[in-house]
Amino acid sequence: MLDLGLEGRTVLVTGATGAIGSAAARAFAAQGARVALAFRHRREAAEALAAELSGPDRGRAFAVPYALDDAASPRWVVAAVEEYWGGLDVLVAAARRRGARREPHARFEDVPEEHWRPLVVDAFAPAIRTAQWAVAGMRKRGWGRIALVAPPHPPEGGPGGEFHAVARAGLRGLVRGLVGEVGGDGVLINAVCPGLTPSDRSLISPDRLPRSRDRPPTSLDRSPTPPDRPPTPPDRPPTARESSATPKGSMTTPEDIARALVFLCSAANGAITGETLTLAGCR
Repeated sequence: MLDLGLEGRTVLVTGATGAIGSAAARAFAAQGARVALAFRHRREAAEALAAELSGPDRGRAFAVPYALDDAASPRWVVAAVEEYWGGLDVLVAAARRRGARREPHARFEDVPEEHWRPLVVDAFAPAIRTAQWAVAGMRKRGWGRIALVAPPHPPEGGPGGEFHAVARAGLRGLVRGLVGEVGGDGVLINAVCPGLTPSDRSLISPDRLPRSRDRPPTSLDRSPTPPDRPPTPPDRPPTARESSATPKGSMTTPEDIARALVFLCSAANGAITGETLTLAGCR
């Protein structure tokens, strides 16, 4: 049986109340790791998950606030974990801000900055800050694992894909640039680029998706379907379309992504570093 060497390790998962973050937290806890659950708004969900993961041992998980738009938050969160457990071994940076929904037929030049900035800038900078504070202690202790979760991987050429691609390229460049510097100190760093999962917000009916900052409707929200592109038949929900586009006929799940994160961040991984792993079912 493969020994992942995670028993007693300390793990910080940002975005821990999201689908991928919560799946990762459960997967690490199942391997005996202690897990800090960083959340932004969903305190009750984070505390409930901490209680679930701790079981009778209340010291195995705890919830901690984390704000992507607060430059001081990453430092405080890492310090809280190090103070509580004496050190941080693993960082899984799964928190991200989403840009506002872009209509499928909206033109690139019509997309306002407030739609793409949260994805390209406001989610990328916190990942850098959190990794900076986490890696310092890892290097001192001579062991550490960092996994940065990139924005979902949409089909190539899909509307809005350019903004996701910029964010993914930034994380890919970060891990490639750091690998040579921290590898000698026992720290491995990788990025994981998930595909769309069944819970992904982009697969929800557009009528149920919120607009950015409660702004009034604009032409971007009422972009008509071109005459040469018929509307999606009602009997083909988005999840079915995505599933049928993969060779195995099913979508990647948060649990699939969590298992990959656990291996990359385990002692069993002694050589994979500086890589970006795409988990999109060959989509």
